[in-house]
Amino acid sequence: MKYREILNTTGHRPWKMPTESWKFYQEWNNALFLHWQVELSELKKFVPKELEIDLFEGKPWISVVAFTMEKIRPKNLPSFPPISDFDEINIRTYVKSNNKTGVYFLSIEGGKNLSCKIAKGISGLPYRFSKINRTEKTYQSQNPEFNDSLDIEFVIGKELNEKTELDKWLTERYALFQDTNTSISEFEIHHLEWPINEVGLDTLDLKYPRFEKLIKDKPMKIHYSKGVKVIAWGKNKNAKTIHNNGYK
Repeated sequence: MKYREILNTTGHRPWKMPTESWKFYQEWNNALFLHWQVELSELKKFVPKELEIDLFEGKPWISVVAFTMEKIRPKNLPSFPPISDFDEINIRTYVKSNNKTGVYFLSIEGGKNLSCKIAKGISGLPYRFSKINRTEKTYQSQNPEFNDSLDIEFVIGKELNEKTELDKWLTERYALFQDTNTSISEFEIHHLEWPINEVGLDTLDLKYPRFEKLIKDKPMKIHYSKGVKVIAWGKNKNAKTIHNNGYK
């Protein structure tokens, strides 16, 4: 699929495309989404007050997303697989800022140390290295420093012909927001709609001690996707003081 087809397919977006030239290409492939509805009072502890926590029917959600990042590269350069291809696990929640809905990362793990350092250096996103192993239907990770671990075995089911409003709310996000000491970084992205399959879990063992009050029991919703091709724009920094949406 050529970039033009991706860029010209915009009817599913909640706001207009950025007018400036895009900066990066990447693919998010073979993605497993695990979703939990959580308590707002607990989630507020992890989200900067400058971002408004987005709610679906009055409730916030978090998601663990395990996938393989591939072919990430600047616009006019080729990808370099030893760095550009790596497995990733992120824990994210859903937020609003500047009249845009997006995601905020509580944690991002990558399976290659050098890739994590480069990604963190360029984007400022909170990448850290974990030992990750995946096959077509399994995903395992270990991070002794944080005492985090993940062990999942899953079975992919049929593709969904119709998505619910919650399916779309949890997956169709076209902005990322992340905080630094002085600013909120905003990243615009674009891709076609996620193709979503049903999925069943044979094994699920997640241990993230920092988020034990958020990630508990079985996920309330699960998705699998073969992936999307992603166009990304550069980072915009907004001073923290101009974005307070009322969360203390």
